[in-house]
Amino acid sequence: MAETFNPQANTVFCRKYQQDLPKMAHPPFPNKAGQALQDTVSDKAWKEWTEQQTMLINENHLSMMDPEAKKFLTEQREKFLDNEEYVRAQGWTPESKD
Repeated sequence: MAETFNPQANTVFCRKYQQDLPKMAHPPFPNKAGQALQDTVSDKAWKEWTEQQTMLINENHLSMMDPEAKKFLTEQREKFLDNEEYVRAQGWTPESKD
Protein backbone atom coordinates (compact mmCIF):
# COMPACT_ATOMS: atom_id res chain seq x y z
CA MET A 1 0.00 0.00 0.00
CA ALA A 2 1.43 3.40 -0.99
CA GLU A 3 2.04 5.93 1.74
CA THR A 4 -0.24 8.95 1.46
CA PHE A 5 1.31 12.42 1.69
CA ASN A 6 0.43 14.00 5.01
CA PRO A 7 1.21 17.74 5.10
CA GLN A 8 0.82 17.76 8.89
CA ALA A 9 3.77 15.38 9.17
CA ASN A 10 6.00 18.02 7.58
CA THR A 11 4.86 21.00 9.64
CA VAL A 12 5.16 22.08 13.23
CA PHE A 13 3.42 24.77 15.27
CA CYS A 14 6.40 27.08 15.62
CA ARG A 15 6.80 28.60 19.06
CA LYS A 16 8.58 31.66 17.60
CA TYR A 17 6.09 32.46 14.83
CA GLN A 18 2.98 30.98 16.48
CA GLN A 19 1.83 29.29 13.28
CA ASP A 20 2.20 26.03 11.39
CA LEU A 21 5.38 26.12 9.33
CA PRO A 22 7.67 23.54 7.71
CA LYS A 23 9.61 21.66 10.35
CA MET A 24 13.31 20.87 10.48
CA ALA A 25 14.24 17.74 8.54
CA HIS A 26 16.25 16.42 11.50
CA PRO A 27 16.60 17.30 15.19
CA PRO A 28 19.45 19.81 15.62
CA PHE A 29 20.97 17.75 18.47
CA PRO A 30 21.06 13.95 18.94
CA ASN A 31 19.18 13.99 22.27
CA LYS A 32 15.79 14.76 23.85
CA ALA A 33 16.45 18.50 23.69
CA GLY A 34 17.06 18.23 19.94
CA GLN A 35 13.85 16.28 19.46
CA ALA A 36 11.92 18.85 21.51
CA LEU A 37 13.31 21.63 19.31
CA GLN A 38 12.34 19.77 16.14
CA ASP A 39 8.83 19.33 17.56
CA THR A 40 8.34 23.02 18.46
CA VAL A 41 10.55 25.12 16.17
CA SER A 42 10.18 25.64 12.43
CA ASP A 43 13.00 25.26 9.97
CA LYS A 44 12.76 29.01 9.26
CA ALA A 45 13.14 29.97 12.94
CA TRP A 46 16.03 27.53 13.41
CA LYS A 47 17.91 28.93 10.42
CA GLU A 48 17.43 32.45 11.75
CA TRP A 49 18.73 31.35 15.15
CA THR A 50 21.83 29.72 13.65
CA GLU A 51 22.66 33.00 11.90
CA GLN A 52 22.32 34.89 15.19
CA GLN A 53 24.34 32.24 17.00
CA THR A 54 27.17 32.48 14.48
CA MET A 55 27.34 36.25 14.90
CA LEU A 56 27.39 35.92 18.71
CA ILE A 57 30.14 33.29 18.59
CA ASN A 58 32.27 35.33 16.21
CA GLU A 59 31.78 38.72 17.83
CA ASN A 60 32.31 37.46 21.37
CA HIS A 61 35.08 35.00 20.46
CA LEU A 62 33.17 32.18 22.16
CA SER A 63 34.69 28.71 22.40
CA MET A 64 32.31 25.79 22.11
CA MET A 65 34.63 23.92 24.47
CA ASP A 66 33.76 26.42 27.23
CA PRO A 67 30.74 25.31 29.31
CA GLU A 68 29.91 28.95 30.12
CA ALA A 69 29.79 29.82 26.40
CA LYS A 70 27.47 26.87 25.76
CA LYS A 71 25.25 27.94 28.66
CA PHE A 72 25.15 31.52 27.34
CA LEU A 73 24.17 30.39 23.84
CA THR A 74 21.51 28.04 25.18
CA GLU A 75 19.98 30.87 27.21
CA GLN A 76 20.05 33.23 24.24
CA ARG A 77 18.57 30.57 21.95
CA GLU A 78 15.63 30.01 24.27
CA LYS A 79 14.98 33.75 24.53
CA PHE A 80 15.22 34.15 20.74
CA LEU A 81 12.80 31.30 20.09
CA ASP A 82 10.38 32.58 22.74
CA ASN A 83 10.42 36.14 21.33
CA GLU A 84 12.05 37.56 24.44
CA GLU A 85 14.90 40.07 24.56
CA TYR A 86 18.20 38.37 23.83
CA VAL A 87 21.78 39.54 23.35
CA ARG A 88 22.38 40.60 19.76
CA ALA A 89 25.68 41.04 18.00
CA GLN A 90 26.72 44.71 18.11
CA GLY A 91 26.80 45.05 14.34
CA TRP A 92 23.35 43.49 13.95
CA THR A 93 20.46 45.52 12.59
CA PRO A 94 17.08 44.07 11.66
CA GLU A 95 16.40 43.64 7.95
CA SER A 96 14.05 46.28 6.57
CA LYS A 97 10.55 45.07 5.78
CA ASP A 98 10.44 46.87 2.40
